Amino acid sequence: MTSTTYESPWMNEEARIFRRTVRRFIEKELAPHQSRWAEQGRLDREAWIAAGRAGLLLPDVPDEYGGGSGSFAHEAVVVEELARAGLHLGFGIQSIVAHYLLAYGSEEQKHRWLPGMARGDLVGAIGMTEPDSGSDLTAIRTTARREADRYVVNGAKTFITNGGYADLVCLAVRTDLTKPGPRALSLLMLETKDLPGYRVGRSLPKIGRPAQDTCELFFEDVRVPAGNLLGVGEGRGLFQMMDQLRYERLSIALSAVSVSERAIEITARHVKERKAHGKPLLELQNTRFTLAESKTEAHIGRIFVDHCIQEFIAGRLDTVSASMAKYWLTECECRIVDACLQLHGGYGYTREYPIGPMWVDSRAQRIYAGSNEVLKDLIGWSIW
Repeated sequence: MTSTTYESPWMNEEARIFRRTVRRFIEKELAPHQSRWAEQGRLDREAWIAAGRAGLLLPDVPDEYGGGSGSFAHEAVVVEELARAGLHLGFGIQSIVAHYLLAYGSEEQKHRWLPGMARGDLVGAIGMTEPDSGSDLTAIRTTARREADRYVVNGAKTFITNGGYADLVCLAVRTDLTKPGPRALSLLMLETKDLPGYRVGRSLPKIGRPAQDTCELFFEDVRVPAGNLLGVGEGRGLFQMMDQLRYERLSIALSAVSVSERAIEITARHVKERKAHGKPLLELQNTRFTLAESKTEAHIGRIFVDHCIQEFIAGRLDTVSASMAKYWLTECECRIVDACLQLHGGYGYTREYPIGPMWVDSRAQRIYAGSNEVLKDLIGWSIW
């Protein structure tokens, strides 16, 4: 929270109770293992099972498919609490994959995969980004050629969160091999266990988020049942991705606000305790001005993201608003965390204080789910 009086309007008693449960689970079951997971480059598989038992996975998926039957408010609680703890573990990708299934999957597909994802038995990943195409989804080159009752997939993906553990990959492929265009792409669900031709490449050495598994994936004549296509036919993939990116971008925007608020909180405590010239740093006007600017910006961001959450829950959040939230709030996050690191002085540049890792981890927010430059262009075109 940015003040003692403000509470997000989407919060209710059920969400408050859920927040207490989530926070206790994170403090007891996840946070103590953060350093070890960072060293090994991924969290333990058992952590997924534990998170599933605690209800952190798919809290906004109907219970008929194994989820928590909540609204996006419940997912928002998980996003906020993980951000508050400085944990980046890939749980959000699980929810994103689940919502592709909810929106476009058949009843058979939903019942086949969603319960296992809710339990943590199945780990999901999104296969969009390729070595030669990032935010430009129309440039995807991975192909899926139809042969009888199978698709034959060839290509490569990179920067895939949860890639090393993924049991289920929602894969963006080119099904129309004759011409480019918005109807050339489709989404296929790949079950990776013992799948011939499917290969997990190296785990990418990132500068931040070390516990978040990020890999390359390769496909060489991988045969996928035609029944694993998402939607009622080919050529709908680009539209499906653009629609579901609202969910992902809103989650990132909320994470950005939560990190900003946390950065201000820990910095305020630091400048009250740290002294310069015999008095606390907070007595210096520059310190107060910096925190005043940051707190104001974070609070404006909180009001905006709360409005977007309410619109999303009501089914009214549009692509442009979600893009504005993701773009502007991740820019704010990086400005605020950088300013807070500066107020820590040399201590801020160490890993012994939480602001340093927070600064490095925040930088990725401006890149994935559509780089901020691409989102500004999308917003700009909406003005015409």
